[in-house]
Amino acid sequence: MSCNPYMPVPAILEKVIQETSNIKTFLVRPAKPLVFKAGQFVELTVPGTGEAPFTPSSSPAESEKIELTIMRVGKVTEKLHALKPGAELAVRGPLGQPYPLAKYHGKEILIVGGGVGLAPLRALLFALLEEVDKYKKIIVRYGARTPADIVYRKAVEESWGRKDLDVMITVDKSDADWKGNEGVVTTILGPKKLTCNPGEGVAVVCGPPIMMKFATLEILKLGYAPENIYLSMEKNMSCGIGKCGHCRLGPYYACKDGPVFTYDRVKNLNKIWD
Repeated sequence: MSCNPYMPVPAILEKVIQETSNIKTFLVRPAKPLVFKAGQFVELTVPGTGEAPFTPSSSPAESEKIELTIMRVGKVTEKLHALKPGAELAVRGPLGQPYPLAKYHGKEILIVGGGVGLAPLRALLFALLEEVDKYKKIIVRYGARTPADIVYRKAVEESWGRKDLDVMITVDKSDADWKGNEGVVTTILGPKKLTCNPGEGVAVVCGPPIMMKFATLEILKLGYAPENIYLSMEKNMSCGIGKCGHCRLGPYYACKDGPVFTYDRVKNLNKIWD
């Protein structure tokens, strides 16, 4: 990161991948290599419009270019979704705290994602697969609203081409061609859909707040310890370095102390699921 944390590095938009009707993956090449760890985020600048925080969805092993999977939901993302390859951008970071992978070694990893929340989890999954022998098992449970809303659909449906991954998908509302589970993501976290060992595992959750709330409650019921449940609390982050106070979360700043928090650190704070 630059000595000046507010100074972004110029970058070029090299490729745009349409994931769903309102989600695209942007392949961005910064002027300087950007080394990040899974769970950290960057501030992406769209010149003339503004900047916003996004967590890379690409492998942390790749520093020459990063992928950012972004839903169109506001002014910056609206402009970003309209850009074509070759557009000039800027990026600063990495920012925030990553997943503590060393603490995961020797354990079973349960990854639970919802909607575009699979984006940061994808970077985590790539990082885990880089040293897959260090983990007992990797399980992925993912929910989307409809089959058309599944991000990275081909990769997810093919378990990223890995026989050593236990992947299951569900959709809230199926269509005529859907052969998988129908229901919210908690319907694939029960014993009939999930074989896991909570006493020897960690769970990682990312998605819309309401999904994270009920997924976390279900995971607690399974027997995972609060200190072994990792949540991505990417809420209201702005400056990215804990100065503006927009992302205050009790005694924490989501951008500086997070966005990755264990459930035991935040469970007693007000409005964590808002």
